[in-house]
Amino acid sequence: MLAKTPNTPYYAVIFSTLRTSIDEGYMEMAEKMEELAKQQDGYLGIESARNEVGITVSYWASLDAILKWKNNAEHLEARKMGKELWYKKYQLRICKVEHEYGFKK
Repeated sequence: MLAKTPNTPYYAVIFSTLRTSIDEGYMEMAEKMEELAKQQDGYLGIESARNEVGITVSYWASLDAILKWKNNAEHLEARKMGKELWYKKYQLRICKVEHEYGFKK
């Protein structure tokens, strides 16, 4: 499902990953983090896809909202577990969305 985002500008956090072979607890934590993110002020939505490379894009109203999410205690613990268990490599990018357009049937 595509996230329904507001009028621009807003922010996108792009989280690209290469996974290890360890699956134990991963899906549960990913679902928990998605639910927790939805409760944060400034959260706008999420889109995610996984093949060889996983890409999750979360949308936020402000840089302050992103920083508060980064520093959330439960999110800090999930990130620690990701580094120790689930990810070989990851890259995080924060972008300001200034223009958008789309198509739907």
